[in-house]
Amino acid sequence: MAKRLVVIGNGMVGHKFLEYTIAKGSDWELITFCEEPRVAYDRVNLSSFFSGKSAGDLSLVEPGFYQDHNVQIHIGDKAVSIDRSQKTVTSANSVTVAYDTLVLATGSYPFVPPIRGNDLPGTFVYRTIEDLEAIAAYAKTRKIGVVVGGGLLGLECANALQNLGLETHVVEFMPRLMPVQVDEAGGLILRQKIEALGVTVHTSKSTTEIVADESGQVCRMQFADGTDLTTDTIVFSAGIRPQDELARQCGLAVGDRGGIVINEYCQTSDPDIYAIGECALYQNFVYGLVAPGYRMAEVLADRLCNSSSNAFTGADMSTKLKLLGIDVASFGDAFAKTPDSKEIVISDAVQGIYKKLVVDETSSHLLGGILIGDASAYGTLLQLMQNKMQLPPYPEDLILPPRSGATPQMGVDQFPATAQICSCNNVTKGEICTAIQAQELRDIGAVKKCTNAGTGCGGCVPLVTDILKAELKKAGVEVKNHLCEHFAYSRQDLYYLVRSHQIYTFDELLERHGTGYGCEICKPAVGSILASAWNDHILDGPHVGLQDTNDAFLANIQRDGTYSVIPRIPGGEITPDKLIVLGEVAQEFGLYSKITGAQRIDLLGARIEQLPKFGTPRRSRL
Repeated sequence: MAKRLVVIGNGMVGHKFLEYTIAKGSDWELITFCEEPRVAYDRVNLSSFFSGKSAGDLSLVEPGFYQDHNVQIHIGDKAVSIDRSQKTVTSANSVTVAYDTLVLATGSYPFVPPIRGNDLPGTFVYRTIEDLEAIAAYAKTRKIGVVVGGGLLGLECANALQNLGLETHVVEFMPRLMPVQVDEAGGLILRQKIEALGVTVHTSKSTTEIVADESGQVCRMQFADGTDLTTDTIVFSAGIRPQDELARQCGLAVGDRGGIVINEYCQTSDPDIYAIGECALYQNFVYGLVAPGYRMAEVLADRLCNSSSNAFTGADMSTKLKLLGIDVASFGDAFAKTPDSKEIVISDAVQGIYKKLVVDETSSHLLGGILIGDASAYGTLLQLMQNKMQLPPYPEDLILPPRSGATPQMGVDQFPATAQICSCNNVTKGEICTAIQAQELRDIGAVKKCTNAGTGCGGCVPLVTDILKAELKKAGVEVKNHLCEHFAYSRQDLYYLVRSHQIYTFDELLERHGTGYGCEICKPAVGSILASAWNDHILDGPHVGLQDTNDAFLANIQRDGTYSVIPRIPGGEITPDKLIVLGEVAQEFGLYSKITGAQRIDLLGARIEQLPKFGTPRRSRL
């Protein structure tokens, strides 16, 4: 009879653990409790929910995955108690399940500062899809939004509020933004770039009270220095705390500041209970990133499936993100705390670029760094640091334009086979190279599918692409950057040809520099190039036939062959007349209408012959 393995928590790490365990062909009976009303989703890219992605788009679970692998999942049912003596778990819905081995993957919860008024109507946290839906619904009738917390998630949240059309402010207790990742000089440039985008930043601010108006809703924030800030929406993004309540209740060892204490095998003080992800405390440290959580999941799956003696020994906390469209990266000893370390700093306030390298006393090894505004070198720099590789004679060349026409010889060929390229899925350079050679992979999509590299946060995709090109070159396979089979040029080359040769149509470009009749790749690309080069409307005359179906008809094709139309409503503001027009169009053409998760109006079920009629004078206001 198979032993029963119960997993509490179905977030990113909990789901990844189940994937690893299933992939290893284990004979465990698998049961998991999911507190949220939906299965695991991509919390790293949660902000894309406001850009139009749905909960389904963010889901990490393939349809039928749990059913196909006989995983019993209790969705929307929170585990509320653990009886270690009886080895049972009881849920909020009074479901009691016995276990042989228990895994806690309960994650973390958002920290809300103990401020008077922190629970008033109009205050939110930024953690789940339900949180985002609540913020979007409330913001429709509001004007000003404040994010409390200027860290990674806080700046992502600020971007979301700005996209909702709110006047956006960020309030940070520390003297600079992203104080954990960025130094004072870098923080100044980051602040300048963010304020240039219309977000007001308030640093060194301690909030003492959130004041309500006559209706009981948020209207003002009061600060310790006597100043205040008018607002009607507040989102707390002031860090996270380990979700260790269950562990405390059942008597497991926890840290002084929270977190379930684990050893290198992710085992708690109870030998039959394990903890992984943000709820776990390893050597007095809680890892608040997804990659270390995935590493814990892999270690534990190996242990429970007896496949290896894998151990968790900590993880790299380097980060690279695009915040409000601004590249920000921090890695290693970014604050030069290593004795006798040296700093190489390039600061360009005009261009909004800040680059800092920290090297050892001999300038031969990279210890860390900070990149703001331009993080294109992040992947290479991270590998140089992690693999303790010898730096070039002039380390500053790594962050400067080429010296005398030459570039430092520090490409992927110099990385050892053990170099970890994808930290999310723990994929090494050697594994990628082996897959390319053995499977004869020829494109980045195939590499991602075969190795899982680049399928997490996506930050390693440039390095994976460089490795693919290097391996193909070694194998004698010509590496081309041609747009498609009809044009032996890159997109950049074609733009140069269009501009320099005064080419105004696709047919002319094809006749002079291409072959064949064109395809679904080159036609839209050339249409975009022509529009950019000559400021032509992309749907005018000779260009309209170059667009794919969605662009040509300004609608989105659905699986059943019909189309959906999402009218553009800038800032979410619409007049009564325009709202009436939407209703008239939906009624006249028999369209199904709904409000999407991103709070947009979607008209579905239109046939292709109906689409041109949407632009008649009476309806042109769509």
